[in-house]
Amino acid sequence: MPVRVLVVDDSNFFQHRLKDIINEHPDLKVIGIASNGREAVEKAAELKPDIITMDFEMPVMDGVTAIKLIMANRKVPILMFSSLTYEGAKVTLDALAAGALDFIPKDFAEVSRSSESLKKKLHERLLTLAGTSARQPIAQPDRPAESKPAISPSTIRSSSVVSPTLGARHQSLVDDAKSSGQDTYRLKKQPKLLVIGASTGGPVALAEVLVTLPANFPLPIVLVQHMPENFTKAFAERLNKQCNINVREAVDGDQLQSGLALLAPGGKQLMLDKRNGGSVRVLPDDERVNYKPSLDITFGSAANIYGDKVLGVVLTGMGSDGCNGARLLKEAGSALWSQDEASCVIYGMPMAVARAGLTDKVLSLKDIGPRLVREVM
Repeated sequence: MPVRVLVVDDSNFFQHRLKDIINEHPDLKVIGIASNGREAVEKAAELKPDIITMDFEMPVMDGVTAIKLIMANRKVPILMFSSLTYEGAKVTLDALAAGALDFIPKDFAEVSRSSESLKKKLHERLLTLAGTSARQPIAQPDRPAESKPAISPSTIRSSSVVSPTLGARHQSLVDDAKSSGQDTYRLKKQPKLLVIGASTGGPVALAEVLVTLPANFPLPIVLVQHMPENFTKAFAERLNKQCNINVREAVDGDQLQSGLALLAPGGKQLMLDKRNGGSVRVLPDDERVNYKPSLDITFGSAANIYGDKVLGVVLTGMGSDGCNGARLLKEAGSALWSQDEASCVIYGMPMAVARAGLTDKVLSLKDIGPRLVREVM
């Protein structure tokens, strides 16, 4: 039986081109079309599709509101069509937080000419996501950005002085981790750098991990999330508002600092550098590399610069990016953790490192943040 798809878009042209493209695959079938968010909510309840494609800007009701209502009634995988702009990125991140599983660029030129690249990408994404269980969106902490002081070298040096609130939260996390962790695993060496990578499902997963870290988290953090250009700036800003640590999109020459997470820019590659006590290089796109940014490149660079002083973490995502770099980390003596299958949106990247025998510890997503606090604080 083919995967049943509901298409939601206010453009008559886009509706029918998408229907034709999707129906070209023998394992996919469009069973309904909705022209606005309200109609999408009604048809989702009536038709019970296996997966929904969702536009973001529509009359009557927008895509994000529709996702929230659909997910409240019945969990179903949702693939967003997103504008490749800064504003489009912010809306897409709202959609992912509301429960959408992934997004794909909305390119009218590609749709008009029915490009083979778009067909392959859309078919693969729909079939993969339709086989997943739609997740409950995580709670987003409501913490104004102004409540967090701007980071500076002097702030970092004095970060051992923690406010009573953050100190209590930190101790609570440590106590929770100790009470829930009955295993005897411990890091053999204290790392000097934390590198976390993700793809599909990563924006929500990264947020869930990072919001648990206290402001005085002692390690510099590098984040690699498969995202287009323009999206990573909006994503870093969103994380920075949610987290106690500081998060920003990396620029070439940024210095690594404790309590600061640098997000690799979309469309580029991020490598580590020895200069200035540890910094990052942001390099132009290389057409020979499939992922931009690539976790393999960042992991490999970290292994080369930091040797056995890295903790790598591989989160949810399609494909196997990170596996080759993880092998270099392990050969250098560093540690590697991966997310378990049950808590992944897509068990691809974590599965690759686990099956290769490179994972020191497999953890549920909810346990990764507390375990980081437990191991390195």
